[in-house]
Amino acid sequence: MALTSKNQPGTPQQLTTSRGAALYIGALLGPGLLLLPGLAAAEAGPASILAWLGLLILSGLFAAVFSALGRHSPSAGGVIGYVTAGLGARAGLATGWMFLAGVVCGAPIVCFIGASYVTELTGGGQLTRAAVAAALLLVVVGLAAGGLRASAAAQLVLVSLLVVVVIVAAAGSAGAARAASWTPFAPHGWLSVGSAAATLMFSFVGWEAVAPLTTRFANPGRQLPRVVAIALAVTTALYLGLAVATISVLGPRAASDVPLADLLGHAIGAAGPDVAAVAAIVLTLGATNAYITGAAAMARQLAPAAAGRRGGPVTRLLAAITGTGLLLIVAYGLRIVSTAELVAVPTALFLTVYLGAMASATRVLRGPVRLAALPAALAVLAMLGFCGWALAVPAAVTVVAAGWRARAARYRGAPGQRARCVVPGPGPDQLAATR
Repeated sequence: MALTSKNQPGTPQQLTTSRGAALYIGALLGPGLLLLPGLAAAEAGPASILAWLGLLILSGLFAAVFSALGRHSPSAGGVIGYVTAGLGARAGLATGWMFLAGVVCGAPIVCFIGASYVTELTGGGQLTRAAVAAALLLVVVGLAAGGLRASAAAQLVLVSLLVVVVIVAAAGSAGAARAASWTPFAPHGWLSVGSAAATLMFSFVGWEAVAPLTTRFANPGRQLPRVVAIALAVTTALYLGLAVATISVLGPRAASDVPLADLLGHAIGAAGPDVAAVAAIVLTLGATNAYITGAAAMARQLAPAAAGRRGGPVTRLLAAITGTGLLLIVAYGLRIVSTAELVAVPTALFLTVYLGAMASATRVLRGPVRLAALPAALAVLAMLGFCGWALAVPAAVTVVAAGWRARAARYRGAPGQRARCVVPGPGPDQLAATR
């Protein structure tokens, strides 16, 4: 999952169709692909392929709706503005907090991905994996605190690396595929497909982040459909190729935290785990840094009056990522929570963000794209039903956001006091991808 944000002075450069397609693809792909195919296979077995197919169809609906929202509210500052336009400022504020909480809880998961591939290579149990993940998290937070920011170009390089690794793993291991790996098809029952879909959703967020780019095309009516078609085609081929290879080649061993290392072992031999570990570390560092970069931009939007102060929103965000991340990592190392349970938290948060955006789209959009928003909202609502206990997290975030808004209102109403925080209105162009 990659996430970048740049607020540059002047007019943003117009996008060509090829550059736009690259940015859209970069928003959708991320290190989650190194982990999630194994988690989905563990939950639903070969039937997890149905979850992949369903989410790819849903991804097409998301693409259409968010592109329309980007044209409808071209300077709304991203998903906060989209939700505000249809559901009001209170819902928009809650959405911003949901997104930030998803990043805070998602960053340590990306670090776990890198740690899993390292310990697969070097050996070590769950405590060792947790220690490596904690070290990676502290390194990235330290770099972010020092001012290092991932550029859009760097993110595209990382995404290209991921694409090459996935293609080599899926195509190179095809000779080891076995038809018997697909039976039994649904060993855990058909409802498990819903659970797998909720888990996989972590790799399908990103359309909301690139929607503001619609204003940077010289001819959006002609270029945008091509860009979306290219992005959908590329991500569909990669996702399905990796999902099919994971099930066909690995069979019962598909339920792994390091499925790509296992596939690369079949594809290129003993060097496979080495290549996977190096790729995982590079992607982990780059993607987590990009997570923080994009989240920092949203934190400034949520509290613009405090942005320039010492101990402002970015400092607090880094502290939240560090504290929450280390807490989750320790809980994992002590076997209090599993990897799947860790993924469930940011998944529930991002699903709630998407539900708000789709609900807003049914109110502000018109025509066929409005009809696309309704089934998308219902699908998101259905997946939220499989999140179980993790739904308590977005509920808690909603309560915190409401309290924060009430506190801001008191400051605005107090004589001689300036508002310390506002719901963001129109803002600069932003690219932020969450996967």
